[in-house]
Amino acid sequence: MTGSDGSPAIETVRLDVWLDVTCLFKTRSQAQSACKGGKVEVNGDRGKANRLLQPGDELRISRKGWKQVVIVKALAGQHLPKAEARELYEDVTPEPTAEELELRRLIRDAGLGHPGAGGSPDKRERRRLRRLKGRED
Repeated sequence: MTGSDGSPAIETVRLDVWLDVTCLFKTRSQAQSACKGGKVEVNGDRGKANRLLQPGDELRISRKGWKQVVIVKALAGQHLPKAEARELYEDVTPEPTAEELELRRLIRDAGLGHPGAGGSPDKRERRRLRRLKGRED
């Protein structure tokens, strides 16, 4: 059996590879980390990075307070242009409720959704910390 471009059709592909190819994660290592951290479910079961996907599988991906639900339509083992990659799945994520939207807005306004927000000391705070530790410049 061959694909539309004459290449052999893929019957199964690893979960982490497919997540990377479809641009749902920027890199394969990010996809592997998400799988290892329990952020990806396949048909209701925990999705391990080496799990083989098939068309029709349902994926639930947890992302910072919301879940994305996608249905696998086709498989690919190599990178494709983004437009073609988006055709490999159907996004069936339900619309967020008014409460969820308000919660997201509050988190965004508080700066809690960004790593390092408010966590890095500025120049003045670094100098003060050095003085406290007894390391004057």
